[in-house]
Amino acid sequence: MNESTVLRAALDKNLKSAVTTACLMLPESFSEEDLFIEIAGLSYSGDFRMVIGEEKAKVLNIVKPNVVHFRELYESILQKDPQMVYKMHQGQLEIDKSPEGQFTQLMTLPRTLQQHINHIMDPPGRNRDVEETLLQVAQDPDCGDVVRLAVSSIVRPSSIRQSTKGLFTAGKTFGNRRLGSTCWTKWPQFCRLKYKAFHLHLSVTVQF
Repeated sequence: MNESTVLRAALDKNLKSAVTTACLMLPESFSEEDLFIEIAGLSYSGDFRMVIGEEKAKVLNIVKPNVVHFRELYESILQKDPQMVYKMHQGQLEIDKSPEGQFTQLMTLPRTLQQHINHIMDPPGRNRDVEETLLQVAQDPDCGDVVRLAVSSIVRPSSIRQSTKGLFTAGKTFGNRRLGSTCWTKWPQFCRLKYKAFHLHLSVTVQF
């Protein structure tokens, strides 16, 4: 396979992973906008900058003006998902929330995310394999919360490292100003990107 084919396959895999992860954290029925907000927020789950430096509503500011672009990105995946009922004209979706359905979804998550779920749920000394843990989580009413916690455990260390590096590399005063300005400016800039850049950004940022 040539490089573009490999990249396309990787991007498609990321898009599918984003949908699966988001759906596990949503209720049985939800809107397109709910899904897209969940996907856009994946890279910021557990990011302390979203608490001390950015308004959480900024995720909404990404999604609302770009619903058409999100739909173009994910429409094919949503239509082909055998566990999904996609009422496109109504902008509504339903996902299988049975233990069997959730187990299937959990088994398709990126390996790194599965391992974080296992680490959260596996009692000390048990050393259960990942599949056994995911089977337990699939039957748990708090399955979505467990997935969200696992996503946060991946995002949080990275966000702290990035912000700390910015603060200390440039000096305390400049670092604080840089952190603040980044919080206020990056989303408007992002929303002005062309469709291809938008596609690439989303695909890369949801990879675990």
